[in-house]
Amino acid sequence: MTALSDLRVIEMGQLLAGPFCGQLMADFGAEVIKIEQPGIGDPMREWGREKPHGKSLWWPVIARNKKSVELNARSSEGQQIIKDLVARSDVLIENFRPGTMEKWGLGYDELSKINPRLIMIRVSGYGQTGPYSEKAGYGSIGEALGGLRYVIGNPGVAPARAGISIGDTLAAIFACLGGLMALHARQRTGRGQVVDSAIYEAVLAVMESLVTEFDKTGYVRERTGAILPNVAPSNVYPTKSGVDMLIAANQDSVFRRLAQAMGRPELADDARYATHSARGAYQEELDSIIADWTRGLEREELGALLDEHGVPRGDIYRAPEMLQDVHFKARQAIIDIAHPVFGSIKMQNVAPRLSDTPGQVLVGGPELGAHNQEVFGALLGRPDSELIDLHSRGVIGKSVP
Repeated sequence: MTALSDLRVIEMGQLLAGPFCGQLMADFGAEVIKIEQPGIGDPMREWGREKPHGKSLWWPVIARNKKSVELNARSSEGQQIIKDLVARSDVLIENFRPGTMEKWGLGYDELSKINPRLIMIRVSGYGQTGPYSEKAGYGSIGEALGGLRYVIGNPGVAPARAGISIGDTLAAIFACLGGLMALHARQRTGRGQVVDSAIYEAVLAVMESLVTEFDKTGYVRERTGAILPNVAPSNVYPTKSGVDMLIAANQDSVFRRLAQAMGRPELADDARYATHSARGAYQEELDSIIADWTRGLEREELGALLDEHGVPRGDIYRAPEMLQDVHFKARQAIIDIAHPVFGSIKMQNVAPRLSDTPGQVLVGGPELGAHNQEVFGALLGRPDSELIDLHSRGVIGKSVP
């Protein structure tokens, strides 16, 4: 039994911000029915720099464990089918521009009349209210507005971006969290509600004390490359092997252990490095001392020495290193999933891990409309003759063999 196996979720929208919320719920057993445009589907089906056999390698991950149906949500008959699904579901996820669902007669006021217990999760760039709400807003825009882009990268050059769509995924994680909280509240009240997850606010929420620092002291965080100012030592250091290693020893007791590992225990008692504040003030000088030491050691030797002394350190992994790592293998952090075209495909496992009701990945992303018959016929009880007619008029995808 998985944690969410008693839930049915309708997923509307496309790309990442809404669908990643659906993926998280599907990972823990929710029945996620993804509604896609007939004959076209989610654009994510076409994403990816590499597409072996013409197939996206993004799609098997973002759509794993989901069911796909083809339905024209812009048609009145399609909208009625969505309402029929709402009557039988717990959650609806959408990430259209605010006002779109209302234009289709599918706003929360309308849907809650059909199912007062419905949780409607709405993911958008700027949120459902406010002067920016109707503006187009992708994850990258939310990252900029929420403050993340400004602080990523090296000083003196233009702001950089993370190598993943972090704004979208943060908004999706907060959306999922909000949805689960709303489901918990429903146990007490019997009523559903709207979860409004704005990308820029999700980014803002993880910006630590950035706003408060400016409010009280006028300090504006700037781009600082591989370090956080006044948090030392915590940096990327060279090794004799020619690869860098990240060492984080900024806590007093941990720095003392690092000094012992370096064979220089006196550093921990030096007034310049003895406390967190002192190390922050002498950050550049301390990093130089540590780099001179690490540069004389092979990566494996340095790693073993730091592990022996209980100093947090990490190799900077890419996918090849992840696939070879013994810890990844022991915890099955990366799994193999059967795929009809690729034979099998590797992807990250479910996180977090639950001891009694763990999530699992059963299948990768489905083919477009793979569950048309199951949902429109078996779940909603529409006869084959009606499904054939609806398909002929472009309302749904092909549902009858």
